[in-house]
Amino acid sequence: MSLFRGCGVSIITPLQKNKVDFTAFTRLIELQIASGTDAIITCDTPGEPAGLTMDERLSVIQFVVERVNGRIPVIAGVFANSTAAAIDGAKSAEAIGVDGLLISAPGFSQPEQRGLRAHFSRVADSVSVPMLVYNNPARLGVDLKPNTMADLLQHENIVGIKESSGSIQQVMNLAALCPDCDIYAGNDDQVLPVLSLGGKGVISTIANIMPDVMHAMCEAFFKGDHAAAQDMQIQIFPLWRAAFVETSPVPVKAMMSLMKLCEEDVRLPLVPLSEESMGLIRETLEAYQLI
Repeated sequence: MSLFRGCGVSIITPLQKNKVDFTAFTRLIELQIASGTDAIITCDTPGEPAGLTMDERLSVIQFVVERVNGRIPVIAGVFANSTAAAIDGAKSAEAIGVDGLLISAPGFSQPEQRGLRAHFSRVADSVSVPMLVYNNPARLGVDLKPNTMADLLQHENIVGIKESSGSIQQVMNLAALCPDCDIYAGNDDQVLPVLSLGGKGVISTIANIMPDVMHAMCEAFFKGDHAAAQDMQIQIFPLWRAAFVETSPVPVKAMMSLMKLCEEDVRLPLVPLSEESMGLIRETLEAYQLI
């Protein structure tokens, strides 16, 4: 069974004065649920896991699980630079009560495909909850190939992938080789192409800004209204482009600050949005009538 179908938000971690802002976090979670979001993915890339201590990551995961309280699935991102650390993080998240895990390739080491097989398999061996593999070669420096994913799917706990390679050809190869794989678009500009190839949905950054539209796009596609889904995919493109004008999640947090949802605070080595980029996102939000 799939962890979810539709739009899962890769939720940001709101900060204020360098601490996690749980008041704002409550507001964001309730907004997502009210807007029809199908799952919440916490401590994913927009959640700045690299900037959080391990204790902070676990406190964020626990807070989200408790606040959501079973209303929609909660999936915890586990990003680590070694397999042992990933196992520790996965076990801790499972103990908190998440519905699933999103596990990244280890950073810096750039393992061969056989190393990726061993890494993800060992993590999957350590838990009993469903697990998604996160493929993001731009961030992690290594590209998980479709035949490697086909091998990983033999493990009962590995059920799908967040595919952020940016290559529709790779998604097509994956869909052909792994018809039972739950494929989630990791790039908001490619939701409709991934769905058309049998994808289960999207793990979305833009859903932090327009959760209702991202949910509605997936729903329209699944209901057969492909024209409406196409219109929404095209509609979000300028917003998506502005949301990645600088390193994510800096622009998204700045947008959310202008929308009075949370502060724009990020942690070093991320820095606040430049004045030029702030002008672009302000114009973009005004064009969408979001501010």
